[in-house]
Amino acid sequence: QARLVESGGGLVQSGDSLRLTCAASAQNFINRSRGWFRQDPGKEREFVASIDWGDDTTYYGDSVKGRFTISRDKTTNTVYLQMTSLRPEDTAIYYCAASPNRGESLTRPNSYDYWGRGAQVTVSS
Repeated sequence: QARLVESGGGLVQSGDSLRLTCAASAQNFINRSRGWFRQDPGKEREFVASIDWGDDTTYYGDSVKGRFTISRDKTTNTVYLQMTSLRPEDTAIYYCAASPNRGESLTRPNSYDYWGRGAQVTVSS
């Protein structure tokens, strides 16, 4: 069964760094774009970052630009989200997702058809 599994979440202090990992359990994620979203209870799911499967073009949400970096290892079909200069407002559950689409549509949750269960990131002030 194809699955996405997030890891690397945790509790950190403001200004710290953290790296999230999204591992794919099946080869059918190879030719798929990947994205990261986050959600706080009571709020809408927010786009964080995405990477295009074809040319590795990346997109970032305005609130994380310059602080977060998405990357991937094609040999292991793993995607990473490097987060630096973390702030309390970055606290959320972070979800990894896979999409057959490309381009700016990757900033929208409905472009994705596979989702992980999420990893909690908590940033204390």
